[in-house]
Amino acid sequence: MTSLKAYLRSASKKKTQSLREGGIIPAVLYGPSIKKNLNLQVGVKEFAKAYQAVGQTSFVQLQVENDKGKPENFLVLIHEVQKEPLRLTFSHIDFYQPSATKEIKVKVPLNFTGEALAVKNLGGTLVKNIHEVEVKALPQNLPHEIGVDLSPLEELGQTILIKDLKLPVGVKLTKHPEEIVVQVLEPEKIEEELAKPTEEKVEEVKVVEKPEKAETEEASEAEGKK
Repeated sequence: MTSLKAYLRSASKKKTQSLREGGIIPAVLYGPSIKKNLNLQVGVKEFAKAYQAVGQTSFVQLQVENDKGKPENFLVLIHEVQKEPLRLTFSHIDFYQPSATKEIKVKVPLNFTGEALAVKNLGGTLVKNIHEVEVKALPQNLPHEIGVDLSPLEELGQTILIKDLKLPVGVKLTKHPEEIVVQVLEPEKIEEELAKPTEEKVEEVKVVEKPEKAETEEASEAEGKK
């Protein structure tokens, strides 16, 4: 299991900013069994490595050292990660220790594997409509990712739906079962899809222009009456 060291910190805003400048990320740990939220700090390099390994659906062994230098272990999920909008660097982390007996909902990424023969042999275009799905499960049953095998897509127009996904035991999907995950479209279908937004925009412009024209005519009639 991936482990990560963290240290207690004060909640001072000035100190928080100086931490970020020094390659340290402010964090907080909370959960149903934690009486009081713990303000923490973790090294950016160490966190980046752990985050790449587990994402937001696998457990991390969080080792928190208190003021006396004694470590305390928490089995947590990386619940939320905030980033600076311009530099895209980590700015804050939420660690969550869930109850082992209650199901939770998390978003799990899809991992597309294999090759769609309808694309290779028939010139179709592969369209991925969904890249992650929300699942519900006990914390210990949460998958790191869900695989999607593209090899059954042998003909143009074929699709893989939410209900076709193979899930680990104890994991349930929250999305509509008939929602399309991935599909193979014919070339002309792609052209139609690309043309739709343009047509809609043209229609919207026309709708906006009609009232303006009417207002101009009303204004002209009013001037004529004067």
